[in-house]
Amino acid sequence: MRPAGRHGPALRGSMSRRSAGSGGAMALSGVRVLELAGLAPAPLCGMILADFGARVVRVDRAPRSAVATDVQGRGKRSLALDLKRPPGAAALRRLCGRADVLIEPFRHGVMEKLGLGPEVLLHENPRLIYARLTGFGQTGKYAKSAGHDINYVALSGVLSKLGRKGENPYAPLNLLADFAGGGVLCALGIIIALYERTISGKGQVVDASMVEGIAYISSFLWKSQNLGLWNRPRGENLLDSGAPFYETYKTSDGKFMAVGAIEPQFYDQLIKGLGLDSNKLPSQLSFSDWPEMKKMFASIFAQKTQSEWCSIFDGTDACVTPVLSFDDAPLHQHNKQRSSFIKNDQEEISPRPAPLLSRTPAVPSFKRDPFIGEHTEEILLEYGFTQEEIAKLYSDKVIESNKLKANL
Repeated sequence: MRPAGRHGPALRGSMSRRSAGSGGAMALSGVRVLELAGLAPAPLCGMILADFGARVVRVDRAPRSAVATDVQGRGKRSLALDLKRPPGAAALRRLCGRADVLIEPFRHGVMEKLGLGPEVLLHENPRLIYARLTGFGQTGKYAKSAGHDINYVALSGVLSKLGRKGENPYAPLNLLADFAGGGVLCALGIIIALYERTISGKGQVVDASMVEGIAYISSFLWKSQNLGLWNRPRGENLLDSGAPFYETYKTSDGKFMAVGAIEPQFYDQLIKGLGLDSNKLPSQLSFSDWPEMKKMFASIFAQKTQSEWCSIFDGTDACVTPVLSFDDAPLHQHNKQRSSFIKNDQEEISPRPAPLLSRTPAVPSFKRDPFIGEHTEEILLEYGFTQEEIAKLYSDKVIESNKLKANL
């Protein structure tokens, strides 16, 4: 994302590290989290916990690569540790003895081979929440198989519903399985387990499967099949680009408007804003007329700029909004009023944590993401290692530090 200094100071000024009425404490203050470095879903899970106050340590691989691949490192610290060597695995076992949560993103069986499976770590720390975030889960035919978001969405059944008429199914980036069904639901599982621990005093294993996560998130699709919402071919239904009143339309300046006027009263306002007479149009739910209606709507939207359409529909209940770019979204008046985007000390813009809590809101760090190994020694001391033990780990090349680079 570009530095975008043009977005101005309002993005940063809404919150400082210990402000927003939090009284100095956030909801997860005091919770210690170890996040084993991975891609996409696990980093989001760790960032969510960090945003809401947990002390998250990202355990990076050593020897370290040139750059960190975690772009969701906000609020985390980094420890570089070689888990493939026995002293490194032993060091993680010791760290887990003082941790509340371990986030583990490896393929099934990897941690067991390292002697770091849940039966070992939970025996040594019965209060540990051991979160295992994988594509296919810990059991089943595909448990040991490689995969990516598109594969998990496919196996969940959801991918079959995504796509326009006459086209192949398509996955919306890697948002559904990696992040919604993976990172977010894993974080939810961790919070649930932490709450249950306040009652039982015991930790447990969280088996977060991205296939099951996206299937669970799509419960509405499964439950609503009998309501007629999905009984037509892909791309011909109410919410999958079939309906003219649930679609995107190009404007005269090459931008787009999003239309979601499902309910009759909202549809009436859409028709009015488009300058059409509802008495001269087919019924809203006349499926056979939808293709022609879409062409009509498209020709009308193409006659004005996005800004002109916003001036017509803003303040109405027509459910018509601009399709904003990443550059434009932080500048939109609504998002600015809610301080929905923040800027770190490197001028990088990102979404503010959600949801908002009235008394103990998230207060995200405005510091840059950590370099790999930047906090190695600091973390080990905090977790009870002596200077002599740390020196031995350095001499054995089990840990690495990146202090020099961090201070430049």
